[in-house]
Amino acid sequence: MIVVDTNLLAYAVLAGEHSELAERVALRDSDWIAPALWRHELANILATAMRVRGLSLTEALYAFAAAERLVVDAEIEPELPDRLELAARGKISAYDAEFVAVALRLDLPLVTADRRLAQAFPKAVLRIEEFVVE
Repeated sequence: MIVVDTNLLAYAVLAGEHSELAERVALRDSDWIAPALWRHELANILATAMRVRGLSLTEALYAFAAAERLVVDAEIEPELPDRLELAARGKISAYDAEFVAVALRLDLPLVTADRRLAQAFPKAVLRIEEFVVE
């Protein structure tokens, strides 16, 4: 099992240059978990894709449904002090800190394309490229 961030989910459900990497992650470990925040973040990514890339509403809804089949919502919600402390320590957003907190609490790697996040928390976070070659 791995914790995945919303960008990895988006790569998995939207055709693009990173789709193959997302597929390789799923082949290596298809048991994905994420904090429920992923739903809001993915909805925002899809809304942006509709506006910028011309993604249709039907395509956006299909992509969201596909993501729901890929990931399980983490049953834990990290406490606000934990999220704020991680955000301050890693100089990251509170949103990103929520994913890190879930990974730390469950003792699972967080797999992401975010280089800065991986540098801030090297013991908890793996970049996609690192995960698929391990």
